[in-house]
Amino acid sequence: MGAGVCAAAQAADPESGPASPAELARPDDTLAGSDKLLLTGGVSQLEGAAGGGLTPWAVIGGYGTRDQIGANAFLTRVGVQDYHLDGAGALIGFLDRIELSIARQRFDTEDVGAALGLGRGYSFTQTIIGLKVKLAGDAVLEQDRWLPQVSVGAQFKRNDRGDLLRAIGAKDDHGVDFYVSATKLYLSQSVLANLTLRFTRANQIGLLGFGGDRNDSYRPQLEGSVAWLLSRKLAIGAEYRMKPDNLGIAAEDDWFDAFIAWAPSKHVSLTLAYADLGNIVIKDRQRGLYASLQVGF
Repeated sequence: MGAGVCAAAQAADPESGPASPAELARPDDTLAGSDKLLLTGGVSQLEGAAGGGLTPWAVIGGYGTRDQIGANAFLTRVGVQDYHLDGAGALIGFLDRIELSIARQRFDTEDVGAALGLGRGYSFTQTIIGLKVKLAGDAVLEQDRWLPQVSVGAQFKRNDRGDLLRAIGAKDDHGVDFYVSATKLYLSQSVLANLTLRFTRANQIGLLGFGGDRNDSYRPQLEGSVAWLLSRKLAIGAEYRMKPDNLGIAAEDDWFDAFIAWAPSKHVSLTLAYADLGNIVIKDRQRGLYASLQVGF
């Protein structure tokens, strides 16, 4: 989940040989290129943005530098005791400045759907369109500055179960999350830290709609990631994501995970995590495995 930019702590790229920050900033003649260091575009976040698994980072996805375009596609599966979530999507990073992403999620209620009278395997589907813009800093190149890389973003979400969502107390079947992320890479310690402030009305990231009988206004939520590079291709870390609690019928807990991420090359990475999602609808202690495969350039 969080290996991402932390791999830049290595002084050598496994595919192109030694590379310095100055060399990374050098223009390249190829528009569609892969001139960043291994994993410096992050992995694919659950909602499609580049970053960790639970939270977006300030990095721009893909391996394109400031004169190139990069892209990624991903498949994700989250399986907990009583539910599972499948996700897929893609992003394009333009000139290491702008990121556009799309993701499609399917949340399967398994036996809980039958218990609620909806039918076993009743599912909610959500589409997410993302936009991220880098405002300042560079998480890889600016090691002599204390300022982090900073980006702002928005995630436009639409759920396909509007009538049911309103019946359980949600106000809308669509909404927009806004966020600002700050990411700092400490090369000498092989550590990456990220802090994201999200403004949202989403219930369970939008899978249960937006707003509710308890609250229908935007509230700030903190999200954080820390990653430690064990080798050039392997990282471990943890993430935490605060959640709003808008619905009286379904209490909502904060999320956290502990992850391991492996990238054999720039073109593929695999992330595995133990995730604790707390209460979801009528089931407490929803814990299980997060797995995500990313391919790209």
